[in-house]
Amino acid sequence: MSGSPGGPLRVANCSGFYGDRLSAAREMVEGGPIDVLTGDWLAELTMMILAGNRLKGRPGYARTFLTQMEQVLGTCLDRGVKVVANAGGLDPAGCARAVEDLADRLGLRASVACVTGDDLMPFAGRHMDTGEPLPAGPLTANAYLGGRPIAVALEHGADVVVTGRVTDAALVTGPGMWRFGWRPEDLDALAGSVVAGHVIECGCQATGGNYAFFRDVPDLAHCGFPIAELHADGSSVITKHPGTGGLVSVGTVTAQLLYEIGSPRYLGPDVVARFDTIRLEQEGPDRVRISGVRGEPPPATLKVAVNHLGGHRNTMTLVLTGLDIEAKARLAEEAIWARVPKESFEQVHVELTPLTAGTAPGDAAAGTALLRITVMDPDPRKAGRAFSSAVVETGLAGYPGFHALTPPGDASPYGVYRPSLVDAADVLPVVTLGDLRIEVPHTPPAGTASGITEPAVPPALAAAEPGAQPGALRPLGEIAGARSGDKGGDANLGVWVGTDERYAWLAAFLTADRLRALLPETGDLPIERYDLPGLRALNFVVRGLLGLGVAASPLLDAQAKALGERLRAVPVPLPD
Repeated sequence: MSGSPGGPLRVANCSGFYGDRLSAAREMVEGGPIDVLTGDWLAELTMMILAGNRLKGRPGYARTFLTQMEQVLGTCLDRGVKVVANAGGLDPAGCARAVEDLADRLGLRASVACVTGDDLMPFAGRHMDTGEPLPAGPLTANAYLGGRPIAVALEHGADVVVTGRVTDAALVTGPGMWRFGWRPEDLDALAGSVVAGHVIECGCQATGGNYAFFRDVPDLAHCGFPIAELHADGSSVITKHPGTGGLVSVGTVTAQLLYEIGSPRYLGPDVVARFDTIRLEQEGPDRVRISGVRGEPPPATLKVAVNHLGGHRNTMTLVLTGLDIEAKARLAEEAIWARVPKESFEQVHVELTPLTAGTAPGDAAAGTALLRITVMDPDPRKAGRAFSSAVVETGLAGYPGFHALTPPGDASPYGVYRPSLVDAADVLPVVTLGDLRIEVPHTPPAGTASGITEPAVPPALAAAEPGAQPGALRPLGEIAGARSGDKGGDANLGVWVGTDERYAWLAAFLTADRLRALLPETGDLPIERYDLPGLRALNFVVRGLLGLGVAASPLLDAQAKALGERLRAVPVPLPD
């Protein structure tokens, strides 16, 4: 165990994705006292982007991390602030060397460690279980490692720890293990740190960004990044630096807790965190306490992200304006497929998206819409200009008002993401620190058993009469917030309200079938509903909405980011 004694461990986030605010690292280091600076650069789509960079001879890591380190590395070393980041991507060793080179150029002495072992490309297809045969030639195959290797690196004196593919929460769990000496058997403490890590890993989404009730958030333009004050028992307080914009409230934390989750049993390599045991409390302005989280032993397998080349695609977007929008869309398609047969492509996706409502008196069909037509095929020539030029050729022989938002162009390659599993015992994380090489084999918790029962429904909910006296049709968003996102080819949609009475109504009203009726885009896809009464929330998982994943999805909203807001806009019979 290491770290300064006494008090919480202050873990600050400075990146929620590859492309986040470059000044955030400096803002977090200079804005107030912190102990650990973390950042999340990796998503399934990011791994595909980095694979493309590597094929072009560019680094397989997030180069923006080096820009941030140039701004703050000296200050972090002076103040004893540890840096933990998954910016290593597909080449954590190369990223660590780049940080060492940067330190040399700045005249600094920094101990830089890298965590490897997540790259399973040498074993792709041998030990992984995708439920179906792996396509030939995967581009990437990376296991999601936990926090233990990060803790080992910090215990051996690392100032900067660069990892490849670890779970987002591991960036907080690892420092917690280092500071508090948590063992694999300390399931509740580990689970609490996973929840804290899940809250801050997406940066400003925990401090008012992308928040349904954004009007309640002050100075969002200068939103501060989140800090988790982590305690020895795994509880935490989510906050931000004073004087920064944004908001930390039970609502903003709830929204982030519902982001990109499935079942309340949140699986990870270190612990299974029970999201249905979370308790939230507004401790003060911009301070939310998280407590009560229970943990279960982790599964014997690790999740693996496998990416491979799916083919080539091309999208043309046409604007439809005025009257007879649907008829114009039909005419546009007929004209295009007369020039290039629809059945000649492996896949075709057509999406008509209204942009404005009708303005003509008595004619609700007048307005503006986008017609997006995407073709996908293994042959880049077929999906290239042969298609896009055919669309442009209809310009003077099609519907009135024709104009396009995309010029004719070549097809571009797209990737397909497939989640997989591998035995945790078959994966060997390695920490490299200078000439030191430390293997960190899988160590399951000993002698643990889950004593957790399903949480009881609060008395206020059991006594309520949901659905009584329905009122007029009003947007669901008048009382409910929502947060949605992608889970591979699936989409998750979390919905929450602020009182027990409203939750009783929501839980009775918003069934999976009702959600399907309110969001026709879900069609006949399987929908799973999970209840989280402690958060006054429901979480839905729509299986297959995003097809083969974000990189391959032809949808305008390819990451399901706006799914929740579309639901909030739908009128429903809200009780008076």
